[in-house]
Amino acid sequence: MTILVTGGAGFIGSNFVLDWFKTSDEPVVNLDALTYAGNLENLASLKDDARHIFVKGDICDRALVDQLLATHRPRAIVHFAAESHVDRSIHGPGAFMRTNVEGTFTLLEAARGYWGALEGDAKAAFRFHHVSTDEVYGSLKPQDPPFAETNAYEPNSPYSASKAASDHLVRAWHHTYGLPVVTTNCSNNYGPYHFPEKLIPLMIVNALAGKPLPVYGDGQQIRDWLYVTDHCSGIRAVLAGGTLGETYNIGGWNEKANIDIVKTVCALLDELRPDPAGPYARLITYVKDRPGHDRRYAIDARKIERDLGWRPAETFETGIRKTVQWYLANEDWASRVLSGAYREWVSKQYGA
Repeated sequence: MTILVTGGAGFIGSNFVLDWFKTSDEPVVNLDALTYAGNLENLASLKDDARHIFVKGDICDRALVDQLLATHRPRAIVHFAAESHVDRSIHGPGAFMRTNVEGTFTLLEAARGYWGALEGDAKAAFRFHHVSTDEVYGSLKPQDPPFAETNAYEPNSPYSASKAASDHLVRAWHHTYGLPVVTTNCSNNYGPYHFPEKLIPLMIVNALAGKPLPVYGDGQQIRDWLYVTDHCSGIRAVLAGGTLGETYNIGGWNEKANIDIVKTVCALLDELRPDPAGPYARLITYVKDRPGHDRRYAIDARKIERDLGWRPAETFETGIRKTVQWYLANEDWASRVLSGAYREWVSKQYGA
């Protein structure tokens, strides 16, 4: 048997592929367009592993997707591929509509054709697992309960709107065509191989370089943080035992304000890699808030615990220490992904 993973060279996708082979010998066909955030170096340990079949390609390429399904006959599609950075979606929403909406539509149609031709046990076992985000639910007030699977969708950015659209497509293809789907909506991931445009890796690489640590607004935006390998184990649980047509929220039970995250990273770096120039917190710099910045996200992950017995293994304290230690041990990886295009992006987004 085989599974098809889309976006398997990105941050969460590559962690999923690596984690998959820790518990399974089932082959993975990995389809990734290798845009700026896709990095085959994440998968260097699988270079000569016959279980990992990498294909460079676009999820919007229906002929390619059809070919992969016909050739490899996967029992499941796990769909990570997405444009995922809110700031980038504000500056250039078109790419998000194409990848997240058109790409998901293309995959659903290809999967529908493939699944429709299957018979017997193979047809009954097939799954389309759509990986989404808590940002589709909008923003919470301080006193609001965390997002449950029944919350109304209220996306506030081009990114979250595009992911909400893709979630709706997946739901519709199940209810209209019977396609066997499951959807997971996760909270903010962090951990190894995270492209350094997102908060935690940006703070780590900037601090080590002695650069300002840009914090939006007052830094009091709250997020629920999920260590990436916990997310991977949650996806495996839903893929294996989730009820068809259902949505499962995967969260870390770790609500933290952005400024507290930054200060925690600084304190860990002070401990693990002291800077002779002084505490890293001296580099914290408040910058103009981004447009439409959601104030708080939080995930209620009781459903997946109740129905499937899943809970995160890492606390934020254990996960963030592992993350900082990984970046300290893999500075060469970080330096290679910090291309000229990335530096131009950071300059555009955060100013001088």
